[in-house]
Amino acid sequence: MAHALNEWLWQHEFWLPPGITWEDMQESEDVHYPQPRDLLLSIPFALTLVVIRCAFERAIALPLSSKLGVRDKQRPKAQPNPMLETFYSTRCKNPKEKELVSLAKQCDLPLRKVESWFRRRRNTDRASLSKKFCEACWRSIFYIISFFTGLAVLYDKPWLWDHRECWTGYPQQPLEPSVFWYYMLELSFYWSLVFTLPFDVKRKDFKEQIVHHAATIFLISFSYCANYIRIGTLVLVIHDASDCFLEPTKIFNYMKWKKTCDSLFMIFSAVFLISRLVIFPYTLLYNTYYYSMEIFQPFSGYYFVNTLLIILQLLHIFWSCLIIHMVYKFILKGTMEKDMRSDTEESDKDEERENVREKEKNGITYFSNVTSNNYIQRNGSEPLNNRTHLTNGYVKER
Repeated sequence: MAHALNEWLWQHEFWLPPGITWEDMQESEDVHYPQPRDLLLSIPFALTLVVIRCAFERAIALPLSSKLGVRDKQRPKAQPNPMLETFYSTRCKNPKEKELVSLAKQCDLPLRKVESWFRRRRNTDRASLSKKFCEACWRSIFYIISFFTGLAVLYDKPWLWDHRECWTGYPQQPLEPSVFWYYMLELSFYWSLVFTLPFDVKRKDFKEQIVHHAATIFLISFSYCANYIRIGTLVLVIHDASDCFLEPTKIFNYMKWKKTCDSLFMIFSAVFLISRLVIFPYTLLYNTYYYSMEIFQPFSGYYFVNTLLIILQLLHIFWSCLIIHMVYKFILKGTMEKDMRSDTEESDKDEERENVREKEKNGITYFSNVTSNNYIQRNGSEPLNNRTHLTNGYVKER
């Protein structure tokens, strides 16, 4: 069964253009082609990156955050309540009003106390500022290293300057050692992001991030097996170009260096929009979708790789909309708005405002009761409507 599945999966019709078989891709002493088994190396490399990341965040990034003035906000903890904790863990973290009312009755607590408990409990699960800072530091260092590594590997390659060279001699394009290690570096990093996904900072685009990581891993893996490596290296460099500015922008935002953060954000926005909405579709997508058909007839691999590239482009459009909205707000207000993808921490300010309103309301009611005309007249005072008016629960002389 497994052998039959393996035979079916590796049919040359799926992976190679018409007229080319796996026999045509045989290696020699001087010529090496990508081998699917090489991808297994990315798993131990990814685990190694996870270990390096943990050591880096604990030994370097966390102490650095303290020295740079990144302070975690003190969060009031939710009081222990087994019934509410069970509901929070098993059913819903943000219950609706009917559920809150039902829980308040079961726990014999005021509704506002139950709302406050869930608000504080959600805040407990949110990542601290120092955790965000450490994560941004790690990714910033990696993206900078990978971007300049990509440039160093590709600067003397003809397909970097002439994208049509991606198809010269395809698929019998020998694999160079530098390109192989660059590919392993990138694939291992994205696998490491998948491994740490449950522990990383979760933002509002969490689902889109999962799709992005999956599409990227599939694209890197498939492009390696089908020897689309020249296209793959260009995709990686284009993506790393804007990420080099995104993570430092987050770092300076956590440090509250507003001017530096705003400047980096504008640079990042320009690089992202140009690289993802102009260079990526008008060079790579056009190259793989149209120009490749001048070299060979479409086959299964052609459709699959273009599907993955289109998925990436749709994600680019989604994130571009968020960035354009933030740039628009920046132009209007003169300062960068918070990251729209961030999960905003809830505070007890809303609860405090409600308490103030309630006190003011109670103050008005109490004052109205104790200063009725009969009460005032018994004490020899003037009627209230002739002497005073009420402002926020206080009496002022007219």
